[in-house]
Amino acid sequence: MGCNKVIYHGVTSGVFECLKKKLENAGIHVPSGHSGQISGHGVTAKFSWDEGAATLSITITELPWYVSCGMATGRIHDQIQQCGGE
Repeated sequence: MGCNKVIYHGVTSGVFECLKKKLENAGIHVPSGHSGQISGHGVTAKFSWDEGAATLSITITELPWYVSCGMATGRIHDQIQQCGGE
Protein backbone atom coordinates (compact mmCIF):
# COMPACT_ATOMS: atom_id res chain seq x y z
CA MET A 1 0.00 0.00 0.00
CA GLY A 2 1.36 3.40 -0.91
CA CYS A 3 0.49 7.00 -0.11
CA ASN A 4 0.03 10.16 -2.13
CA LYS A 5 3.06 12.37 -2.64
CA VAL A 6 3.50 14.97 0.10
CA ILE A 7 5.49 18.17 -0.37
CA TYR A 8 7.11 19.73 2.68
CA HIS A 9 8.11 23.40 2.51
CA GLY A 10 10.89 25.29 4.29
CA VAL A 11 13.36 22.43 3.88
CA THR A 12 16.63 24.34 3.58
CA SER A 13 20.00 22.61 3.27
CA GLY A 14 20.41 22.67 7.06
CA VAL A 15 16.98 21.11 7.60
CA PHE A 16 17.64 18.49 4.91
CA GLU A 17 20.98 17.51 6.45
CA CYS A 18 19.43 17.34 9.94
CA LEU A 19 16.61 15.13 8.65
CA LYS A 20 19.06 12.81 6.89
CA LYS A 21 21.09 12.50 10.10
CA LYS A 22 17.94 11.66 12.12
CA LEU A 23 17.05 8.93 9.61
CA GLU A 24 20.58 7.51 9.63
CA ASN A 25 20.54 7.47 13.46
CA ALA A 26 17.29 5.51 13.28
CA GLY A 27 18.98 2.89 11.09
CA ILE A 28 17.56 4.10 7.77
CA HIS A 29 20.17 4.56 5.03
CA VAL A 30 19.74 7.75 3.00
CA PRO A 31 21.56 7.81 -0.35
CA SER A 32 23.75 10.77 -1.18
CA GLY A 33 22.32 13.39 -3.50
CA HIS A 34 19.00 15.17 -3.72
CA SER A 35 16.79 12.23 -4.62
CA GLY A 36 16.49 8.52 -4.20
CA GLN A 37 14.79 5.78 -2.25
CA ILE A 38 14.95 5.08 1.46
CA SER A 39 13.65 2.12 3.39
CA GLY A 40 13.63 0.84 6.91
CA HIS A 41 11.33 -0.51 9.60
CA GLY A 42 8.89 -1.74 6.93
CA VAL A 43 8.56 1.65 5.22
CA THR A 44 9.86 2.41 1.73
CA ALA A 45 9.72 5.90 0.21
CA LYS A 46 11.01 7.92 -2.72
CA PHE A 47 12.24 11.43 -2.02
CA SER A 48 13.27 14.45 -4.03
CA TRP A 49 14.68 17.64 -2.49
CA ASP A 50 14.62 20.92 -4.43
CA GLU A 51 17.25 23.11 -2.80
CA GLY A 52 16.25 26.25 -4.70
CA ALA A 53 12.59 26.00 -3.73
CA ALA A 54 13.42 24.56 -0.25
CA THR A 55 10.89 21.77 -0.75
CA LEU A 56 11.07 18.06 -0.06
CA SER A 57 8.73 15.70 -1.92
CA ILE A 58 8.16 12.28 -0.39
CA THR A 59 6.09 9.45 -1.79
CA ILE A 60 5.71 6.50 0.54
CA THR A 61 5.44 3.37 -1.60
CA GLU A 62 5.21 0.69 1.12
CA LEU A 63 3.96 0.70 4.71
CA PRO A 64 3.29 -1.99 7.30
CA TRP A 65 -0.41 -2.74 7.61
CA TYR A 66 -0.58 -1.12 11.05
CA VAL A 67 0.77 2.28 9.93
CA SER A 68 -1.53 4.75 8.15
CA CYS A 69 -0.38 7.25 5.54
CA GLY A 70 -1.41 10.07 7.89
CA MET A 71 0.65 8.63 10.72
CA ALA A 72 3.75 8.24 8.53
CA THR A 73 3.53 11.68 6.89
CA GLY A 74 2.79 13.29 10.25
CA ARG A 75 5.91 11.73 11.73
CA ILE A 76 8.00 13.06 8.84
CA HIS A 77 6.49 16.51 9.32
CA ASP A 78 7.33 16.39 13.04
CA GLN A 79 10.94 15.50 12.25
CA ILE A 80 11.20 18.35 9.73
CA GLN A 81 9.87 20.79 12.32
CA GLN A 82 12.36 19.51 14.91
CA CYS A 83 15.09 20.28 12.39
CA GLY A 84 13.84 23.85 11.93
CA GLY A 85 11.62 23.46 8.86
CA GLU A 86 8.00 24.42 8.45
